[in-house]
Amino acid sequence: MTDSSGTPSGPDTPAEEDEATGRATEGAGEPATKADGEGPAEEAGSDADRDANGSRRWMRWTALGASFALLLAAGVGWWLYRKLDGNITTDTTAAAELEEYEKERPTPIALDARNILLIGSDTRSGRGNDKYGPDKGTQRSDTTILLHLAGDRKSATAVSLPRDLMVDIPSCRKPDGSRTRKQFTQFNSAFESGGTACTIRTVEKLTGVRVDHHMVVDFAGFKGMVDAVDGVEICLKEPIDDDDALLRLDKGRQKLNGEQALGFVRARKTIGDGSDTERMERQQRFLGALVNKVQSNGVLLNPTRLYPVLDAATKSLTTDSGLDSLKDLYNLVRGMRNIPTERVQFMTVPRQPYAQDPNRDELVEPDAGRLFKQLREDAPVSVVPAGSEEPDKDGGPGADEKPDDAGATSPAPAPTFTGSNAATDECE
Repeated sequence: MTDSSGTPSGPDTPAEEDEATGRATEGAGEPATKADGEGPAEEAGSDADRDANGSRRWMRWTALGASFALLLAAGVGWWLYRKLDGNITTDTTAAAELEEYEKERPTPIALDARNILLIGSDTRSGRGNDKYGPDKGTQRSDTTILLHLAGDRKSATAVSLPRDLMVDIPSCRKPDGSRTRKQFTQFNSAFESGGTACTIRTVEKLTGVRVDHHMVVDFAGFKGMVDAVDGVEICLKEPIDDDDALLRLDKGRQKLNGEQALGFVRARKTIGDGSDTERMERQQRFLGALVNKVQSNGVLLNPTRLYPVLDAATKSLTTDSGLDSLKDLYNLVRGMRNIPTERVQFMTVPRQPYAQDPNRDELVEPDAGRLFKQLREDAPVSVVPAGSEEPDKDGGPGADEKPDDAGATSPAPAPTFTGSNAATDECE
C-alpha cells in the first residue's frame, strides 16, 4: 500500500530513524554510536544532561539550605540579643533624682574617660538571695567601687570606698517619697536610705569626680558570673572555716565556684584581723583574678563563652539608661578588653580609723585629695603591693631623682598608692 499525499515524510521505523542520523543499527539491542566510533552517542548525551540537571538541582537545594540556615541563625541571634537585652533593669528613679540636682554635680573634665560606680547590694529580695538572711525590705551597699576607665582605654583603676567611712550625705529621696535630712554618718547609710542616686551624690560630693554610669549587682548575679566563667582561681595563705559565710577552704591554690566566691568576698570575722579594710583588699584580689580569668581564656572573643557570662550578668544588673542595653555593655567591654592586666589596678581610698570612733573610717589627707584629683583629670595613678614599698606621696618612687639631661623636661611621675593589679599571683 502506498502512502497517501497526507502521510508524514518522517521515518516510521527505527532503521529509518538511524539512517536519518547517519548510522543503522547492526543488530537488535545494539546502541547507535557516534560518527567517529568513540561510543554510544545517545547515552553520552543523556548522561551529560542528567549530570547537568543533577548539578543544577544540587545547587538549588544548597542555596535554599544556606538561605534557611542564615535566616535561622539570624532569628536565633535576634532572639538571644532580645533575651539578654531584656534581662537588664533600668534605674529610672536614680535618673530622675540626679537630673533634679544636676546643678550640684561636678562638671566632667576628661570627656573621653568614664567613671562607673559599682555597687554590690546585700538585698535579700529576688530569686536566690533569701538564703543569706530574711528580707527586711531594705538593702545596703556591701561593696562600693569607683571604677575609672582612662580616656585612652590603656588603664583602669578601681577604688574601693569603705562602707564605714564617715562622710557628708545630702538630703535624699526615700523609696516612700519622703526625704532624709543632711547628715554626717557612715557611707553605706546613703544606699540604705536613699538608694543609688543618694550614693552617687555622696560619692560626687566626697571626690569631686563626676559619676557617668552606675551598676548594681546582687548576690545571685555575682555567683552567676563566677560560675559562667567556670570558676576563679585564688591563693590562700591560711585555711578558711567561716560558718557565717558558709565557707570552708584549704590553704594554697583554690578554684572557687560562685557560691564559694561569694562567701570569700563577704567573709570577715574569721579571716585576718576581721576588719572591713582587709575584706576590701580580699575583694580586690578576687576581682583581679576574675579579670585575669576572663582575659586569659578568651571569653570576650568567643561568643559561646561570652553568652553565659552576659546572661548571668544581665539577669542581676540594674544600671542607668546609658548602660541598659546589650549594645551599651558590649561597647563598654570592648573598650576594656585590650587593657593589659598589669594596668587593671585595685586600691582602697587612703583611710585610717576615725578619731572619734575606731570602728569607723576617715580619709587620710592630702593623699585622698591627690587621688581624687588624678581621677578627675584622667591623670595616671600607680599602685604598689602593701609592704613592698612605702607609697610616695609626692609623685611616686624616684620622684626626686634628676634625669641624665638636666635641661630636659619630662612628665611628672604618677602618684603611687598601696594596691594591687590583675596580673598579681599571690601563690608565686
